[in-house]
Amino acid sequence: MNAPTRFPPDLEGSAAAGKVASPTPADLNLVVRDLRFGREARPRHWWLADDPIGSAWFNALSACFPRGEAFFIEAVKAHRAGVPAQLDEDIRAFITQEINHTREHVAFNRAATDSGYDLTRVDRRLAEFLEMTKGRPAIVNLAATMALEHYTAMMAKEFLRNPQHFAGADPEAADLWRWHAIEEIEHKAVAYDIYLHATRDWSRWQRWKLKSLMMLIVSQNFIAHRIGDTLDLLAQDGLRGWKVKAKLFAFLLWKPGVLRRIFPAWVAYFLPGFHPWNHDDRALIEAAGRELATR
Repeated sequence: MNAPTRFPPDLEGSAAAGKVASPTPADLNLVVRDLRFGREARPRHWWLADDPIGSAWFNALSACFPRGEAFFIEAVKAHRAGVPAQLDEDIRAFITQEINHTREHVAFNRAATDSGYDLTRVDRRLAEFLEMTKGRPAIVNLAATMALEHYTAMMAKEFLRNPQHFAGADPEAADLWRWHAIEEIEHKAVAYDIYLHATRDWSRWQRWKLKSLMMLIVSQNFIAHRIGDTLDLLAQDGLRGWKVKAKLFAFLLWKPGVLRRIFPAWVAYFLPGFHPWNHDDRALIEAAGRELATR
């Protein structure tokens, strides 16, 4: 078990202090791993152990990354002015990592399209949804980004801890998801630390209320939309009906059960004193990085 990072009990500070502490490790180094996957051997149509359910779920996730990560970058950049020097360096690395993730998922999505999937409806629905965010206050979009980054970090940690998620997957596809997971964990606190800085003059109640409300909204939309997108892709394979839906829910909640397994970490987001680096996951990502380097 990873030892928790130590942090003061008044993590979120106060308006009077005008300063917010962060337990992000001072020696944390965000590494830009400029890797490419699947350029020679494209993944199969059902690339995850010949399982249409798992393959469609991850394809639906991948289809939302290019637009989603562009949204994250803009939300972070909108609050970059005046941040501490170390956080500014982390923002720069975060942006570069996200750009690389976008490039690789564009390639992965192209391979899925070449294998017979039509991702245009998934992409159009996401584009329409993101269009609605353009008139919102920038701090709301940052809070949404922070919640979504927590989702990616929770799932990333589960993917790296539990080999069952990619058992039998095409090696290049599995490596892409593991590489992405490593960097999602590595930069898991960047949006959160920007939020703490941007709201440093707010009361703890104001800060908690916005982040909690956005997590509830994000959770409802993220899960409902990704399940809908997955069912769309399964329908393209002629897989419809209650039995298919039951298999999808079993995949998400039972085996391998990613949504069930991340639930405790989701609850932790609402607790006083929460911070993404309350648990130091660097040993996990270092081990995964060494394994990836040997492939």
